[in-house]
Amino acid sequence: MAVEIERKFLVVNDKWRDYVVSESVLKQGYIANQANATVRIRVANGTAHLNIKSATKGITRAEYEYEIPVSDAEKILQEIAEQPFIDKTRYKVRCGANIWDLDLFAGENSGLVMAEIELTSEDETFELPEWVGEEVSDDPRYYNSCLVKKPFSTW
Repeated sequence: MAVEIERKFLVVNDKWRDYVVSESVLKQGYIANQANATVRIRVANGTAHLNIKSATKGITRAEYEYEIPVSDAEKILQEIAEQPFIDKTRYKVRCGANIWDLDLFAGENSGLVMAEIELTSEDETFELPEWVGEEVSDDPRYYNSCLVKKPFSTW
């Protein structure tokens, strides 16, 4: 079983821009969005993936991901996925020995900027960058699957 261990933080300033490693525009939508699991379609950088995640327990959850044809993913996003889909630019940002995912949201979630770090264990230590603020790992409002149902602009 594939496992994702992830911590999420709000971003408090733009100092992260000095450490960007890469950038990509992502579109993602949910075709199943339930308490026990989500099924998501994501298109980024000319590829598309189907992703299945279990409910989060602490900061850990089961995760499965499979590449699918981009044309299929685009149709699913337009015709099947919950609307509005998630639209964001993801930056890979270096901090110490780690690469963080920093998401700058657009559309209905414009104004939201979050950073995530994936860990190999729940107790793994890591350097906390100066550009992160409050940890929101335990706040479901910040899950992408919840941002589809209640976008940041409506808070």
